[in-house]
Amino acid sequence: MITWNCLTVLLLALPSALSYAYTHPGSLLYPYGPAYNDLTTEIEDDGGTDSIALSHSFTFFGETHRFCFVNNNGAISFKEPMTAYTPDAFPIADACMICPYWGDVDNECGGEIYYRQTTDKELLGTISDDVNKLYENLFYDASWAFIVTWHEVAYHGTESNKTNTFQCVLLSDKDHRSIVIFNYYDIKWTTGTASGGDPNTGLGGTPAQAGFNTGTDYFNMPMSRTEQIVNIKSSTNVGLPGRWVFRADEFQVPGGCIYKDSFLQHGQTIWNDDTCGQKCVCRFEGKVHCEDKPCDEGLVCLPAGRHFLCQINEEDC
Repeated sequence: MITWNCLTVLLLALPSALSYAYTHPGSLLYPYGPAYNDLTTEIEDDGGTDSIALSHSFTFFGETHRFCFVNNNGAISFKEPMTAYTPDAFPIADACMICPYWGDVDNECGGEIYYRQTTDKELLGTISDDVNKLYENLFYDASWAFIVTWHEVAYHGTESNKTNTFQCVLLSDKDHRSIVIFNYYDIKWTTGTASGGDPNTGLGGTPAQAGFNTGTDYFNMPMSRTEQIVNIKSSTNVGLPGRWVFRADEFQVPGGCIYKDSFLQHGQTIWNDDTCGQKCVCRFEGKVHCEDKPCDEGLVCLPAGRHFLCQINEEDC
């Protein structure tokens, strides 16, 4: 049932809904909308699509998939629909999904979730060029893309006009090499009210999660499930704020390294636990090198996000 608050947001969003082609000049989003023969998910809180047969197989962490589900709550899943609205921390057993922004989307309150499969040569050429700028000697030539765009989607229990717009692109080539692209255009909320969020701000509670999960392999995007995830549109691993790119058939991340479940930029140094006994550096070949090296004299081991750093103790200043 659509509440009066949801109805207000829908009426406010009506003029943009009448535009049939979304291109957002100057943004990183690839074109989408009805003019590109996009389909939409059902208008349903915690809903999504039935199983979608993929016209080209997609390999994800070594496993080949020929079907997927587009879920309203900010995820593409492969083995079954994902209706959960409060994001759990990865890893999650038996869940296989790609999450550009897993949070409590409620398109009954506003927004559309568009999706399409395409073999359009011009578009695939553009996206392939974007990928080849990031991976040295990959020579990628996409033969298929699956583009999902969460367009101006509201959060459950909203009493505001805050919406999010973001996109996930799956690519595959004739050699079944898989690429995933996350594009973030406008992120204004992190949490629905059923996850503890504030109805007026869309913040607080258990914020959104971004990353990958197969049940055994997983990757948490920086800032996931923290209040800072609202700033994800300013983050990147490829030098373009608002874009993250991954190779997903055999997991590789341009611009840095994966250490445990986190992304480190090239040259970034961290210590791996609260004893700061082992120093780890992300090298430019994409691998993390660790060595036994405690903090230098005068520095203390302090938490910094998911990791630890040797820092000056502020209490001594």
